[in-house]
Amino acid sequence: MGIHVDPVRDDAVRSPASDHSGAPATVQPVTWTGTGIRLLDQTRLPEDVVYLDVTEVDQVVDAISRLVVRGAPALGAVGAYGVALAARQAQRDGWSPEEFERATERIRAARPTAVALSLGVREAGRHLDAGVAAVVAAADQLTIQDAQRNREIARHGADWIGGRLSERLGRGPLRVLTHCNTGSLAAAGVGTALGIIRELHARGWVDLVHVDETRPLLQGSRLTAWELSAAGIPHVVQVDGAAAGTILRGEVDLAVVGADRIAANGDVANKVGTVGVALACAYAGIPFIVAASHDTIDPDTATGADIPIEQRDPDEVLSFRGARVAPARSGAHNPAFDVTPAALVDALVTERGVTEPADRRRPVPTT
Repeated sequence: MGIHVDPVRDDAVRSPASDHSGAPATVQPVTWTGTGIRLLDQTRLPEDVVYLDVTEVDQVVDAISRLVVRGAPALGAVGAYGVALAARQAQRDGWSPEEFERATERIRAARPTAVALSLGVREAGRHLDAGVAAVVAAADQLTIQDAQRNREIARHGADWIGGRLSERLGRGPLRVLTHCNTGSLAAAGVGTALGIIRELHARGWVDLVHVDETRPLLQGSRLTAWELSAAGIPHVVQVDGAAAGTILRGEVDLAVVGADRIAANGDVANKVGTVGVALACAYAGIPFIVAASHDTIDPDTATGADIPIEQRDPDEVLSFRGARVAPARSGAHNPAFDVTPAALVDALVTERGVTEPADRRRPVPTT
């Protein structure tokens, strides 16, 4: 495994300390260098820890689209820093106000399902009149707030689980299932769903974590397992198709996942495959928990039917390492996300606490 930055800037590079797993002790997926955005290239994990320096809007959009950076909170930070980068580029290249607006809209639209990206762009844009430094300061504040929110989400979630499953905990630690990556690679702090799992582990309440591999880019097996290894949390990686069977065989006590957007009625958009986990949990009678910052709830999106679902490159499922694995005439249906109905969510954990709607048809509180 190597740790390096592309392009190399020796005066700005600090290689993080690594443990026996090869994962850094601390992870910063998004930082501002003073001239641009430094991104931990998550497409290269777990083999290599590579940081990319991006200084132009085209590079930001490409990095978001290729999942160099991903995860709702991290995308929010990239959106905010992206506005600062666009402002610098506009000054340098003499853009018109219309060209600048088009550039920030391209950043906002690079991943349409995640509301955090759009919110980051919007929040940073509010500070443009005060200059680039003010935009960067606003983006910095978003990352600080995200780390604080992560800690609160972890505490609220673990407290709820401890109360809800107190009888089960009396028989020993819990077996947890999670889908996709929701840890520090996806956030400024310990993460959302994975932050809860970390807190459960700190309390001695985790026996084993079942990590769905998460198709098509394997965020679970490449990223979540990498973080759990670094934290010393026992885990196994399983194919997505095994999740429902694992739950129905009684091998899981609860599932904890994140969210990219939550509609006003409580429907949840998350990485594709999440709704199958929720259905299996409902059938098995075990808690299905969603963890996300409160601003992931989008009051302008009435239901899950209104959430745009990103369709990704067909080659992600039709090919493997550049080699075609499906017949030449086969097409692909490759949604990046699916929508879990609110009626399947037992608990929504945000930094403000835990919501258990008595009537699942009622909107999630947005104030």
